[in-house]
This record gives sequence, C-alpha cells and structure tokens, in this order.
Amino acid sequence: MKRNIYLKKKSLEEAKKVASEIAQFIHLEAEVIPVIHSQGRITAEPIFAKISSPPFHCAAMDGIAVKAENTFGATEESPKSLRINKEAFFVNTGNPIPQGTDSVIMIEDVHRLDSERVETREAAHPWQHVRSVGEDILTTEMVFTENHRITPYDLGALLACGYQDVKVWKKPRVLIIPTGSELIDPEQTDLNNLQNISGIIESNSYVLSALILEDGGIPIRHPIVKDDPLKIREALLSNIEGLDLMLIIAGSSAGSEDYTRSIIEESGEVLIHGISMMPGKPTLIGRFKNLPIVGIPGYPVSAIMAYEELVRPILFQSLHGMEPQRLKTKAIPTRKIPSKLGTEEFLRVKIGKVGEKFFATPLPRGSGMVTSLTQADGIIRIPALSEGLNENEVAEVELLKPLDEIANTVVMVGSHDLTLDLLANLLGRYYPPVFLSSHSVGSLGGILAIKNGSCHMAGSHLLDPETGEYNFTYIHTYLNGIEVKVIHLVFREQGLFVQRGNPKKVKGLDDLLRKDITFINRQKGSGTRILLDHTLKNLSLDSNQIRGYQQEEFTHMGVASTVASGIADAGLGILPAARAMNLDFISIAKERYDLIIPTLYFKDEKVQKVIETIRSDEFKRMVSQMGGYDVSRTGAELEIPSSEFGVRSSEHRT
Repeated sequence: MKRNIYLKKKSLEEAKKVASEIAQFIHLEAEVIPVIHSQGRITAEPIFAKISSPPFHCAAMDGIAVKAENTFGATEESPKSLRINKEAFFVNTGNPIPQGTDSVIMIEDVHRLDSERVETREAAHPWQHVRSVGEDILTTEMVFTENHRITPYDLGALLACGYQDVKVWKKPRVLIIPTGSELIDPEQTDLNNLQNISGIIESNSYVLSALILEDGGIPIRHPIVKDDPLKIREALLSNIEGLDLMLIIAGSSAGSEDYTRSIIEESGEVLIHGISMMPGKPTLIGRFKNLPIVGIPGYPVSAIMAYEELVRPILFQSLHGMEPQRLKTKAIPTRKIPSKLGTEEFLRVKIGKVGEKFFATPLPRGSGMVTSLTQADGIIRIPALSEGLNENEVAEVELLKPLDEIANTVVMVGSHDLTLDLLANLLGRYYPPVFLSSHSVGSLGGILAIKNGSCHMAGSHLLDPETGEYNFTYIHTYLNGIEVKVIHLVFREQGLFVQRGNPKKVKGLDDLLRKDITFINRQKGSGTRILLDHTLKNLSLDSNQIRGYQQEEFTHMGVASTVASGIADAGLGILPAARAMNLDFISIAKERYDLIIPTLYFKDEKVQKVIETIRSDEFKRMVSQMGGYDVSRTGAELEIPSSEFGVRSSEHRT
C-alpha cells in the first residue's frame, strides 16, 4: 500500500478551531441522578431552592432560648431569674427555638437555681446565637446556574435546599480503538514472564481511558485491532450506536500500513490530517458517519498531547463546562534549547527553585518516551515561529505539579549514579515534603551548574590524571570564589560491561582496539569519560582506534542497555548498572563519588535532610546490598585542601 502524505496539515490554532466545530455535533441529553452521586457532574438546568436553609429559626449554640427583653438589665450584681419552660427553654445546637423566643444564651452562661428556675447575669440581645430562617438559603433562591460543575461542597447545599435528585448532562461516551499488529494487551499477557513477551505492550488506550474518566466522560475501550483495513473498518462501523466521540489510536501517520485516513474518508470526511505540533504531528480530525472522530498518534507522548490539546476541549465543550487551566510560572532554561521553526513544541521540563529563581531543565524530547511526562514538573510551549529558547531567557511554564512541591525540591545536577534513586526514595519515606530531582549531565556539567547558580548540589567523580585525586582540582579550577562543602557519597567500581558469558572474550581495555569490538562511550565532561581517557593514555592505547568511541550515552544505565541490546559489545560504567542489566563486568578502577554543595545552601533545611538521609544506617545498608559500592566513608564531610598545597584530602564528620 502506498504511503500517506499530510494533505491537510494545519497549525495547532487552526486544529483547535476545527475541534470546536466538530464538538457541536455532540448533543448530550440530560439525566436525573441522586445528589449524593453527583460530584463532578454538570447541571442541566438552574437549581432553585425548594426549602430554606435553615427551614426554621434554630439555636446556634447549646443553651436556653429566651425572649431577649426578659433579660434586659441583668448584671453580675443584679441577675435575672427565669422560669424553666415558661421564660427559658433548654435547646441544643440546631434545635428550633420555641415560638415567642428570639435569643439563645449559651449554657455556660446559665446558672441553674433549682428544678424550676435559672438565672442569667448578662442581658441577651435579639437574635443572639440564633440562625434565622433562610440565613443560608432562601426558598426559590437560585442556588446554582445551568452548566455548573458540582463540587463536594455543593452536595451539602443541594441537600440543604431540599434536593434528593438533580438533573445533569449525561457523560459523553467515547470509543477508543487501539490499532497495530505489533501490540499486545497487558490484560491478556503474563507480565511476570518477560522472556515470552513478543510485542509492544499497549498502554495508550488505558491512559486515554483514565484521562476521559477524569474529564467527565465514559471511555469504551475496544480490543486491539491489527493493521488490517477490513478489521479497522469493521471496528469503526460496528460500534457507532450510542457513541458521542470516537478515538482511533495509530494508523494516521505516513507509513504504508497507516489506513485510518482512507477508511474515514470512505464513510465521512477528514478535516485535518497532520498538525504543526511536536509531539503530536500525525493527529487527524474528522467525521465518521456524522460522529466526531480523532486519529490519535501511536507514540505515548504524542497521544497524550493530542488528547490534552484537542480531545479534552471537545469533551468540556460538549459538557458545557469550562476547561481547567494549569498554573503557570516563569523559569530560566539551564541551557540553550533549539526548536524546529514552524512547529509548536511542547517541551517537558524538570523545574527547581534555587535561591529566588526557578530553573527549567529539558527532559528527553522523543515522542515515545512517556517517562518524559511522568518525570516532568512542567511544560514549556515553544511557539511555531520561534527557533527555540536561549540560555537564561525567561520562559513561561505550565505546571504539572504543585508549586510548593517544586519549591521543596533539592535540585541535583551532575554525574549519574544508581544510589540517587535509593536516596530519593528514602527522602520520600522519612521526609515526605522533601523531594530530590537529579539531572544526569556529567560531573563537569554539575560543577558548571553550581557556577551558574542553577542547582543545590552536584554529583562528581572527576579524576585529576596528574595527582590521582578526585574533584578538588576541578573545584579550584571552575568554582574559584564560590565557597562549597564536599560530602562523600560512595566509592564505586568502574569497569567494562560485556554481554553475559563474554562471547567476544574481552579481558581489558586493550581489547577495545580489536576490529570486531564496538564500544559505547560516555559523554565528554563525565567522570567516566575522563577516567577512560586517563587509563587509555597510561596504557598507551589510541582512542582513535576504538570503534564507537564517538558514540555517547549520558548514564550508566544507558551504556548498560546499549550493550545488553547488542548495539555495542562493550561500555564503561559501574558494577550495579551491569548487574541490573544482567551483564558481565570486568573491573578497571575504584573511584570516589562526592556531592559538592554551595555553602550558601548547605544549611538549607531540605539540603540538610538529604545529608541526614545519606548518613543514615539504612541508606548505607541498602547501597551495600546493591554491590560494587564501598560505604565506609559515606556521609563524611571532606576538607578541601588549599590550592597552593595540592589536593591531598583529609576528612572529618559533622
């Protein structure tokens, strides 16, 4: 089958207008439901109070109901005596007050004389501690307008003004059809037996279902449909009755097996095919048998962006509701971010507040990387007419997490290490308000982030080849004039990753020069890269003869994954990463990994919580269990030697 082309590609703004137009084809009926089950529903008519609230004059306090004028003149020296059940009536909060009374005296101000009389030593005033009829709601008063979203608070008002049932708009019914011959259903797959998984786990339809539920709709998930135009057409035609909107996942791109557009055109109309947005370019909007239909891209991030930008507005418009808006803040990108001219990009970012400024670090931009959303704190929209963002250029960020959570996050930048995941988890266990956000940019990148003031701490294991010492030389070189503290995290083993069983019989770094060995490297500026180059030099090995030396990964797990998948035969990294990916490991060196913390932030409460956690016995125990780590000095504060006396280190604990 021939490949598609994007015949009707539009800007996102144009696509939103078309989505709004097709939303008008959705005509929801009203239904009557119990008030107690109406939270989140949209009223289909105005609500007028059937009864007042309260429906009678009632006591606002426990005490006695009286006629206020009977207490006038009462003082401590000259109290007033009142007859029980004639001039004074005992009432509890919420009780109707007897006819002829207009005030309540609190029980603690009432002095009982005997079984027939009480006295008060302070005059009451009319309507004291009394809730009058209709104080909250008056009969016939409009309580809610039509198209009002019912909140938990509103349930109380509806019940108080006499409603047991309420008329609301029916929820829109949305059919979701996942397509793709490569997909497998997680509900029909044994995910405990990963070796037998023979396809890609289908997750988009479940994510979309959850989003639809959250936005007030009813998702109807169709089983996976293979890439067969007859089966796709059958799935569309056989599920039309009772629907309000159709979503078909994948099949709207430009591949030879993307049939969605042609099938829709047979029984409807394609209004837009291709949108100038990234992620989400292959999105399709049209009508099928007079039903609105949206072709959702197959990549997870693209699918979510297409839903949030186009499907969610359709649902809220059909429900006559107002689409919720995310909170926004201003943040400074930590580096220059280029973007494709002519395409509106949704850049996922991590955000941290360092000092008084918010900094945004971009996450991976791939459309298939759903973790770029699960890890994101916010989204920066880069306009279609922009070529990107400059470093230190303030940008607006739509927040995906609460601002107070972001403000309570310790921002760590620098070298990657698996113990950081343990550290983040223990912080969440012991100090739930404190979060750790780590960004893997290499050791030198972390030190430069401290220099730029964009992080609270940096992870580093930079070897000085001349002295054999770690980190101190680079602190003196790059952070001259910035006072810092150094907390030791771990000693760890660095070595070569090779596939299980070492099929190519790699014994050491000299084997990397063999023509049958492909290597995967770490990025320039990383401690691992510096260690490799230093060791190669000592061994008189020429890096130019290593196949793959220029190919880079940014994390130890990235290197391990590349080797495990067979793309490379060897890579340099830490032992726990090799174990995590079931690789063999050939030890090369032991190195020191430290945290460098500006003194300005060292006493910050959340930074101190991180240090306390590092020094905890449980952290050390869990790190030791991973293997490949030495925690004998973990948590020690290292004394930074003066630059004129070299870099021999001493240490002390705080």
